[in-house]
Amino acid sequence: MQPYRKDLKPYARSLRTGMTDAEQHLWRRLRCKQIGGVQFYRQKPLLSFIVDFYCPAAKLVIELDGSQHFDDALKAKDCERDALLASIGLHVLRFDNRQVLQETEAVLAGILEWVEKRNPNPP
Repeated sequence: MQPYRKDLKPYARSLRTGMTDAEQHLWRRLRCKQIGGVQFYRQKPLLSFIVDFYCPAAKLVIELDGSQHFDDALKAKDCERDALLASIGLHVLRFDNRQVLQETEAVLAGILEWVEKRNPNPP
């Protein structure tokens, strides 16, 4: 199990009930081991963050970015966050909301490619 701040659990639960349209759209395709036969979790606390989606078998974090993430200050924070997650062996894939909603199959193909690379022998 990856380390996380215990005080983030209630906030993560509340985020699960208020997912964005893009998060809901992608979750419908990730849940129930539909991608590569591996389990994904949504709004998962890791370190001092809550990541959008997490797959422990592939050591993969998926982040969906709204338009605010195109701001230079937020881009820098995202890079710092990605580096901290990488320091515990996790890889971060980032997609913007538009990609998820309009190019769903391409997004899923990218996720599956990473899952198969990190977890070549699915259950």
